[in-house]
Amino acid sequence: MLFKFCIFAIESKAKVIITIESIVIILKKMEKEFRSGCPISSTLDVVGDKWSLLIIRDMLVKHKKTFKEISDSDEKIAPSILSARLKLLETYKLIFKIKLPENKKENIYLLTPKGISLTPIIVEFSLWGTDNMREFTTIDDIDGLNLDKSDIIKSVQDSYSAMVNTHC
Repeated sequence: MLFKFCIFAIESKAKVIITIESIVIILKKMEKEFRSGCPISSTLDVVGDKWSLLIIRDMLVKHKKTFKEISDSDEKIAPSILSARLKLLETYKLIFKIKLPENKKENIYLLTPKGISLTPIIVEFSLWGTDNMREFTTIDDIDGLNLDKSDIIKSVQDSYSAMVNTHC
């Protein structure tokens, strides 16, 4: 009987070691290698892929908070890519996730101040796309883009803050 217990204990410890090693491997894979010390390059290494700014746009402008809401965007991001991007954005403290007291099963994703500070970039991309992409594709008209940039930025940030304060 003691012999079986020892084997079980060794197997259990081996599983724990494998689990710890797996976690270390996963964390190392999540560490991002930056191409250089250039601030533009470093920023692009985090938010310069095809999806990250669209996720931030959906959270910031469209007030999407759940995995399902974000995955239902017009661009149709694959769930595996969305999951990876949310983890990346969380790693770099652009977003955080919480569970609401009334629903412990579902994660709610919210922007951090660092994520909200990307508002001017989102606004600039919107303005640039509106002015320069119409000859290539149909561009949606966005209410309020004719305002002063600082007013647009303040309006977007205030609207997001109001949503967070109301719902969370």
